Amino acid sequence: MSSADNGLTRRAGLALRRSGRMARTAVVTTSSDIEEAVGTCESDLVICPFLTIRIPESVYTRLPTVVIHPGPVGDRGGSSLDWAISEDEPLWGVTALSAVGTFDSGPIWATRTFALPRLRKSLIYNGQVTSAAVECILEVADKAADPNFRPLDQERAHRAIPHVRARRLMRQSDRAFDWASDPEQILRHIRAADGAPGVVSTLAQRPVRLYDAHPGRSGLDAAPGTLLGRRHHAVEVACGGGASIWIGHLSIDLGDRWSCKAPSTATLARAGIALGAIPTTTAAAVDDAGQFADITYRRLGPVGEIGAVEFDSYNGGMTESLCRRLTFAIRAAARQGTKVLVVRGRDHAVFSNGLHLGEIEISHEPAQQAWRTIRAINALCREILFCPQLSLVAMTSAGAGGAMLPLSADVVVATGHSVIDAHYRTMGLGGSELHSYTLPRRVGADTAHRLLEAAEPIDALEALDIGFVDHVGPDIGFDDWLTALAGEYVRPQRWLSTLERTRGRLARDLADKPLDAYEFEELGEMARNLFSDSLGFEAKRRAFLYKTPYSGPERDSSFGDRIADRILLSDNDSPGAEAEGFGRGRTRR
Repeated sequence: MSSADNGLTRRAGLALRRSGRMARTAVVTTSSDIEEAVGTCESDLVICPFLTIRIPESVYTRLPTVVIHPGPVGDRGGSSLDWAISEDEPLWGVTALSAVGTFDSGPIWATRTFALPRLRKSLIYNGQVTSAAVECILEVADKAADPNFRPLDQERAHRAIPHVRARRLMRQSDRAFDWASDPEQILRHIRAADGAPGVVSTLAQRPVRLYDAHPGRSGLDAAPGTLLGRRHHAVEVACGGGASIWIGHLSIDLGDRWSCKAPSTATLARAGIALGAIPTTTAAAVDDAGQFADITYRRLGPVGEIGAVEFDSYNGGMTESLCRRLTFAIRAAARQGTKVLVVRGRDHAVFSNGLHLGEIEISHEPAQQAWRTIRAINALCREILFCPQLSLVAMTSAGAGGAMLPLSADVVVATGHSVIDAHYRTMGLGGSELHSYTLPRRVGADTAHRLLEAAEPIDALEALDIGFVDHVGPDIGFDDWLTALAGEYVRPQRWLSTLERTRGRLARDLADKPLDAYEFEELGEMARNLFSDSLGFEAKRRAFLYKTPYSGPERDSSFGDRIADRILLSDNDSPGAEAEGFGRGRTRR
């Protein structure tokens, strides 16, 4: 049971089924929902990976009911991770405990601890927290089958982090900062509120909510709070000690309402703030000068025969600019003297979820913006498909266009914990990314149809079984494994045989039907989706971004019987946060 079918619940469900168990997901928003979901079921165990409402006593006294808390033993409260990041805790944990009358106080079933990285909350939640939670959930399932097991009373349980305690919900007053404060303190506050609820502050004399903060420069002479520069979608803000930070995303008070979360420059422009007065910086990479960059290139291997392009799509959402610049970066990288080109996301939890819904929504012409972005991501897919080097795309969890993007490569690899939503249906789009060619080419027409219509996630092992990916790497040590694998493809015989196989297949396929024909068919449907709103994209997008119920038709016959009657508004971010791309939002009855 979960308050939303988010990344953790999907990964947990897949892991349980992979272990040979039967599992179903019930999305609940009220206590009566919980009672109804459990009412007539014959389940042996109820697990709550992400629940924001109280569980009725009638449920947890009848069935073993275990809550997953994103904190170590002894920690309690609904802002556990927020407090840990704000206070710069070096270690944190996840605990599985019995549901009782008082939140987070039940007996312990399982627990894990991990080093807490200095990252934003959504990355930690999708990464360390989710991995630890899934381990705990599998341990709970094992213990529930043991008639002799009894959960351990919290008072007797070992506390790996002794000073933790019950904490109230974090308020905006707890998150507040002054721009004259130390930049590290500001970064912690914003990271602890990312992806929700953001930190309320002021920029350009307008109330804003801040997200997606990065270190900036030092040795500056500017009044704290001043907008110093802009690069791509981010803005640079002066803070204390002559330093600065970059803000990649924000929402702004538009007078009658708050905007959705969107790229900073687009949001400021939408609010009527002149960007021309903010200088543009042109540094090519994040370096000691603290310049913002979301695409980097480096050479790997002992003799530099591997090139690696890394990109950062905030919570999976890909803007038009990012797609176009990534296309140029891959084109430039392919001209270097390397044999294998690796393309990967910088975020180890989420590769890509396709179109950036926030950028589309904040635009004066959303349909036109969505059209430009889909054309840009298609150009990126083409660049990978026709790359003169052997192309290898390394993906983590992905959805929609972000799941289809890697399929243009010669070789596709995934981490073991990846959850892949290879479909578009739940956001009212037919999708593009050349998937009508690349998906059946890899998995066959029947499997491609099933993935697109069923709108169900698959795990990395199933992706390997059906041919969606070629290799699955370890969760721990993935970077070293990836470099070694790319080195294997550098070897002359494997390099040549792989290119002969993939490029030969490509030439034969496109001789029968040009790639333009596939794209024109996809874009024809997308044009109807965007400009005629044929499948309810506008309402579904807004419901997703603003966390409001979807009020459109309960069913659309073009979607088939798999489409449910509401959109789940939380996603692969931390609790209460939405993903920026649409691939992770799903519907489920």
